[in-house]
Amino acid sequence: MVPTVRRPLLILPVLAIAASLALVACGRKKVGEYDTSTPEAAIEAMHRMIVDGHAELLPQMVHLEARDVEFDDGVTEASAIADVKGKAGEMLGRLWRISVKIRERWPKQVDREIRNAAKQQGLEEFITSILIDPFASLNSQREHLSAEDMTDGTAALLWKGEPIPGGFIRLVETPEGWRVDIPVELARGNRYWPDTRHEWAVVASMMLAIENSLKDFERELDSGRFKDLGQASARVGRLVGESVVAQSIIYAFMKRPESGSSSTPRAGDAPPGSSAPANSASPPG
Repeated sequence: MVPTVRRPLLILPVLAIAASLALVACGRKKVGEYDTSTPEAAIEAMHRMIVDGHAELLPQMVHLEARDVEFDDGVTEASAIADVKGKAGEMLGRLWRISVKIRERWPKQVDREIRNAAKQQGLEEFITSILIDPFASLNSQREHLSAEDMTDGTAALLWKGEPIPGGFIRLVETPEGWRVDIPVELARGNRYWPDTRHEWAVVASMMLAIENSLKDFERELDSGRFKDLGQASARVGRLVGESVVAQSIIYAFMKRPESGSSSTPRAGDAPPGSSAPANSASPPG
């Protein structure tokens, strides 16, 4: 059974971990060009990256501690995580370009379509709202986000002056500056957290599959196939939704206790009972 993902949890990876490798017309910047010397500065830096059109830098603002482990073929968990981040960035880079094209082509219809999508509860409608303006929520809600330095190398993330329930997302001080931190010790308590090389590879494949769906949609968009935004958004929602469901089924099957994938498999083993999708990524190297 495909795991149910609540909407707020789905937003987080879209807005944070994989946020984008967006290719924009202006020159590229580096994270080091933004001030991240304090928790508040780091939050403002992420906001400025979006405003400046440099959302490709956002993945570098996420800290995810990898275990000091090496899989059977010599690949480390750190490199597997880096592969997932890279593919997520490429996927969201295309998402960024598509959202710009959509706004330029149907500027008067965009806000109306977002409102319509917000009234629906389906996956396709939710994906539609993200595709039209992927960073609108983070940008518009910036004033409500703040941080409280705990003086121990970490900082609590606050929403309207109050700690975010659960405290799952926090800020941590690193040699490069303050970064958004996902406490791995808590994340690993969730059975769907990637634990093996194959599982990390399937997550990377999911990013690639979505990117390929977006590529198909962008080609159709550029060809002038869609007469209005409603038609275009329905198409992209369906394309991406199908990719998410297909890859989620594979991943959920791998995580079933009876499948035996809870333990680390040999690097060359195929996921039990499944075959790699046509547009899947090769295991991270």
